Amino acid sequence: MPTYSAPDGTQLAYHVHGDGDPVVCIPGGPADSRYLGDLGGLAAHRRLIVLDTRGTGRSAIPEDPASYRCDRLVEDVEALREHLALPRMDLLGHSGGANIATQYAARYPQNIGKLALVSPGTRAVGVEITGDTRRDLVRLRKNEPWFPSAFAALEAITEGTGTDWEAISPFFYGRWDTAAQHHHAASRPSNEEAVAGFAAEGAFDTEATRAGLARCEVPVLLLTGEFDVNSPPQPVAEFAALFPDATFVVQPAAGHYPWLDDAGQFVATTAAFLE
Repeated sequence: MPTYSAPDGTQLAYHVHGDGDPVVCIPGGPADSRYLGDLGGLAAHRRLIVLDTRGTGRSAIPEDPASYRCDRLVEDVEALREHLALPRMDLLGHSGGANIATQYAARYPQNIGKLALVSPGTRAVGVEITGDTRRDLVRLRKNEPWFPSAFAALEAITEGTGTDWEAISPFFYGRWDTAAQHHHAASRPSNEEAVAGFAAEGAFDTEATRAGLARCEVPVLLLTGEFDVNSPPQPVAEFAALFPDATFVVQPAAGHYPWLDDAGQFVATTAAFLE
């Protein structure tokens, strides 16, 4: 397992899948990056350099818990680019990892070739996702057998009267089948301290990030699923509008992990953009 040293000395691990020109991939969570797999076969087109963010997967737990903060994780990505000796790198961020990638793009635009944000979190740029937006989206699934209990749990969470996050899991997948259930079980974060620290006070300076993105002229792909309750199409479209050169794609019938719902469609879209 290859490793490198973060600026504070924490040893960080990364995984390599496939051959060809590299794409550095940042998972969400913060969770073990294994849930990304080879991104539905994207590794057949590019060499995926998949980071285990600090305190997850094979990466070490840092001495300073404050270093879990999203804005500080940006420097771990920059240290990886330097370790790989890449003058410029293509960068892909999924879910919460897109918040890291976005802040990286605002801080180091000169070090990016292309930027792909998959089912992106929007906190780094202050795009709000309302309860009504989520309700309208999940009602597209009203004919699913699991819908009544999942919708009731979502309503309770939205209203602040419930915390049954497991019950709403089907909303994160285009198909709530055996493969999706196994994936969900394997992708849950295990380091609660890392999760709590990720969005700690000071993690997001939305005005500075937006200003940086306005100057970031690299090509950007923002791809989300039609059914993605975490990253609904409407807010992701608002996110895309912040970049000078953005392509916005909604993958039909996909949830928060579009490479699972239709690997062929996901890889075709993402590989074409990265080429």
